[in-house]
Amino acid sequence: MLNRTDLRGQVPNIAELRAVLPRAEYDVDAALHQVRPVVEAVRERGVPAVLEFTERFDKVRPARVRVPAAELATALNGLDPQVRAALEESIDRARKVHSDQRRTDVTTQVVPGGTVTERWVPVERVGLYAPGGLAVYPSTVVMNVVPAQLAGVGSLVVCSPPQAAFGGLPHPTILAAAALLGVDEVWAAGGAQAVALAAYGGTDTDGTELVPADIFTGPGNIYLTAAKRLVRGVIGIESEAGPTEIAVLADETADPVHVAADLISQAEHDPLAASVLVTTSEQLADAVERELAVRVAATKHAERVREALGGKQSGVILVSTVDDGLRVVDAYAAEHLEIQTANAREVAARVRNAGAVFVGAYAPVSLGDYCAGSNHVLPTGGFARHSSGLSVQSFLKGIHVVDYSAEALREIAPRVVALADAEDLPAHGEAVTARFEGEQP
Repeated sequence: MLNRTDLRGQVPNIAELRAVLPRAEYDVDAALHQVRPVVEAVRERGVPAVLEFTERFDKVRPARVRVPAAELATALNGLDPQVRAALEESIDRARKVHSDQRRTDVTTQVVPGGTVTERWVPVERVGLYAPGGLAVYPSTVVMNVVPAQLAGVGSLVVCSPPQAAFGGLPHPTILAAAALLGVDEVWAAGGAQAVALAAYGGTDTDGTELVPADIFTGPGNIYLTAAKRLVRGVIGIESEAGPTEIAVLADETADPVHVAADLISQAEHDPLAASVLVTTSEQLADAVERELAVRVAATKHAERVREALGGKQSGVILVSTVDDGLRVVDAYAAEHLEIQTANAREVAARVRNAGAVFVGAYAPVSLGDYCAGSNHVLPTGGFARHSSGLSVQSFLKGIHVVDYSAEALREIAPRVVALADAEDLPAHGEAVTARFEGEQP
């Protein structure tokens, strides 16, 4: 089922590894020409364009974009008690972890009379996306909203596609999750039109102002990702998230049942989802394959899982040593990386590139998806080499506050003038010396 790549004996260099490692074909540029007319129409015509595209893509036309507050309350009242309890636990654990991420202001005295303070200021308004395509993701509402709230964001709106089955409202579990979190603004808008509306704002059908956001976060399909690329700069985005990924670094101590179950758990998201096993043990790889044959046939979304596992984005990579395996997974930079080896904590501590690392036999990715307390909005497509997952920091901006006395400026003035002259920008130096004109040397 899984393609195999044998790197035993010699692991290629980084450039070669990036070329041979499995990846989904996910060409955002190719989707731009389809998305651009949507974004431009929403920018020019606002809500009428949003509703037209919603009717075309989601097969339903909501009466208005903003979901009435009464619908949020109704969804929460109708939520299955077990699901409510699970969401409440997820929220509590996420708040516990994310509350420790809040930055504090720091003042540095550079010289007597001269300080620089770094202030951390939350963005004013954010748009948060919860997908509603092949699956429904109330957990993503939690992962977006909790860090934004703890950052102190002034206002936020959750966007999620309207569902024909629910009268043009987002899925009731999405609405209930928002209500549990104290969110009172939800837009029935999905895909590229949701991104564009968050970027440019508009006026709802009842005259309500739909205020544009400063940042838009959350995962979605390739069209949403392309729209995020188009509006980047108009608003901030946290990442261009692609299909989900799991990599498992395992040796002969790993349980093939655990590994197979975890590979399937991510493959059920999407036919383009990537499931990669990097292992020092050919015997483990064989055992995992046998376990997959049994488990895939029995799982609910068997066709989707089989397509994902059989795609070029998934596979088994055989390596000689755990050290070689670390080189491979660092080059791959998975969204989710499980370490199922002897001394798993020590191995995990050496990982440089991953969205999130799951250590040992009892920290599956599914735990992180829902109730570990960590965030599941993570970089994909190798972006973990340079980017982080969603956090409180994603909604904060640092502002340097410079406070110098006359004496402190006078003391450094010659250095400023020297650098200004070196850059042929003499007015820069004059902006300093003008403050001391007429003084006695």
